[in-house]
Amino acid sequence: MESKMAIDYYKVLGVERTASADEISKAYRKLARKYHPDLNQEDKNAKKRFQEIQQAYDCLNDPEKRKMFDQYGSQYEQFGGRGPFGGGAGPGDAAGGGAFDFGDIFGHGAGPGVDMGDFFRQFGGGGGSRSRRAAPAKGADISAEIAVPLRTIALGGDTQIQLDRGGKLESISVKIPAGMEPGKKIRLRGQGQPSAGGKAGDLLLKVTAEPHPYFKLTGLNIELRLPISIPEAIQGARIDVPTLSGVITLTIPPMSSSGKKLRLKGLGLKGANGTVGDMTVELLVKLPETTPVEFTEGIDKWVQAYSKPVREGVQL
Repeated sequence: MESKMAIDYYKVLGVERTASADEISKAYRKLARKYHPDLNQEDKNAKKRFQEIQQAYDCLNDPEKRKMFDQYGSQYEQFGGRGPFGGGAGPGDAAGGGAFDFGDIFGHGAGPGVDMGDFFRQFGGGGGSRSRRAAPAKGADISAEIAVPLRTIALGGDTQIQLDRGGKLESISVKIPAGMEPGKKIRLRGQGQPSAGGKAGDLLLKVTAEPHPYFKLTGLNIELRLPISIPEAIQGARIDVPTLSGVITLTIPPMSSSGKKLRLKGLGLKGANGTVGDMTVELLVKLPETTPVEFTEGIDKWVQAYSKPVREGVQL
């Protein structure tokens, strides 16, 4: 009669009792990657779980031990079998909590379909086929937001930022590519948090447009609130306006009120994919600092010149 099994190694690996050696190896590799203590330092139960997985694999991967286990259960050692940690387990064996051989998980030489380099790069290490220990963890990334002049965003250029590293301010030059849309991020590798024995993290900078008294950037479109004088608003005018492509001459129609918008197609920001935004000019009639005497004497005529109340329709 079979002895009562203290541990079911098949359940530990999540395989059927009829599983092939290949299925057992695949299950072990998957679980070992998931629960190895070096990769789960914050999980207090990972070490115990990993030891159970290693113990199950050491048994089921050995045809003789597996045969004894199938007959007597996990107590097969009492009947002449060698336990996973007894007899042959030295102080450097993985199940004992010492150095870990990743070759046992992936198979020495990795085998077809297994990219050892990709696995180790996830944890900041190299790309060898075996490693005795997981490489030191990479330092944490730092995220920050920087505001740069609109002209720099449009045409590209360098900007300086101050970075606090352990209480010490460092000045770093950041290159802004031409046509970078606000809200996009720039990654500066190795400029993040340092790591003990590992690579430093990265610095992720979200770029925004620096506030401007007259210009505003919305996506690829540029908005300009353009001040004009009362004579220019009444009589119309041709005035010079700065754009990213240079200074152009803009025609102001006669009798233009504040809030009137003029669209300049294709004079906005050029995106990375070649798309170009527009420039919208909103007229802002600016009053003089003093009132001319002639204007004061004829102010009643100005009131009579409105064909309808100026605040008609202003209601909720």
